Amino acid sequence: MPILPFSSLGLLPSLLRVIDEMGYPAPTAIQAEAIPVILRGDDVLGAAQTGSGKTAAFALPILQSLLLGKGANRREKERQVRALILAPTRELAAQVGATFEKLTQYSAHRLQISVLFGGVSINPQMMALRGGADIVVATPGRLLDLIDHNALSISAVSTLVLDEADRLLDMGFADEIGRLLKLLPAQRQTLLFSATYPPAVQALAQTILHHPIRIEVASTAAGRPDIEERAIEVDAGRRTQLLRHLIEQHAWERALVFVATKYAADIVAVKLQRAGIDAGAFHGDLSQGARTQLLAEFKNTKLRILVATDVAARGIDITQLPAVVNYDLPRSTVEYTHRIGRTGRAGASGIAISFISADTEAHFRLIEHRRQRQIPREQIAGFEPVDQPAADLSGLSAAEKSNGGIKGKRKSKKDKLREAAAAEAAAVAAGQLRNP
Repeated sequence: MPILPFSSLGLLPSLLRVIDEMGYPAPTAIQAEAIPVILRGDDVLGAAQTGSGKTAAFALPILQSLLLGKGANRREKERQVRALILAPTRELAAQVGATFEKLTQYSAHRLQISVLFGGVSINPQMMALRGGADIVVATPGRLLDLIDHNALSISAVSTLVLDEADRLLDMGFADEIGRLLKLLPAQRQTLLFSATYPPAVQALAQTILHHPIRIEVASTAAGRPDIEERAIEVDAGRRTQLLRHLIEQHAWERALVFVATKYAADIVAVKLQRAGIDAGAFHGDLSQGARTQLLAEFKNTKLRILVATDVAARGIDITQLPAVVNYDLPRSTVEYTHRIGRTGRAGASGIAISFISADTEAHFRLIEHRRQRQIPREQIAGFEPVDQPAADLSGLSAAEKSNGGIKGKRKSKKDKLREAAAAEAAAVAAGQLRNP
């Protein structure tokens, strides 16, 4: 079934003008299906991969309803929050807020859009809310802080959006979401979007959605991003050298490299800098100003390589990002999906490379199993691995285990280091090390 142009969706001329200037003659699959449903007032359970255009899929109908709805001409001091969008990270909140701002630039009525997140002083946000707000895009924690300070009320919200719902729950926002739901009116439209649907998201959807229309485009070939996935076997100690080799071989203008910890982000970035590659570390210890500056430099190609923890897995929307590299494997299938989703966006193609060492092979097989997708292993000349997986000692006696599994032999220092590395990798995979 062919997708009709935006003009067929009944959107306001001011919105169509912005869309046309953005160079999007036709809606994406999620936009074509979601916009009419949301305009009709139904609840939505949307399954869409990152980069599929889902922000505009809910932003356009929300803006249309607010611009045409009652009270569009009310005085600023009487503004009440009518639309609330919850996002898991500062970067995603800022991205969604920027989309709303851009789409309203030609609207006759001025809508007040407030973007609220932590990591910065709360006082300027409180001041900005004194005139009220029509649309609020927020991370749950900062929103609750502002509500506790009586800076705003969400009792009049008519549309609630949970963007990246799986990430909201995975980051531990379940309690905050529960508190916010108690403050929202029972009669409202609720839109839940998620790239994956683990049990926690399914349970939340059943709780907050009322006869939702399910829209799923992620599983179709047309809706799947064009991402080439590769799995390269390499010893853990040679990953940085291999990364440098790939950067030079492919001449990537930009690449996003994911690591497991803040310390690793700093170390890998420094090693790349010493090799003459413009690189920066992006993690939760940075101030919001520093994070914003790094992203700006990365987007305008002043920074070639961004080495990031999973704090960057959502909210980074960079067109024409050619490559994502899993220097360290993600701890879950959900995180893998969102990491590689940073490339292959908006119809572009991309490559996602995962480094597989002897100690992480089993974890990557688990990711493959849960995704029902197997990625052929490959080796790069000059970087062939020599390390072997740690021996399985589960069937040995306590005495044999204490001697490294072979009677009469003690564990070497290398064996002990390898076991320690395996234990750390297993802990990361199990979610025991949660350094964002």
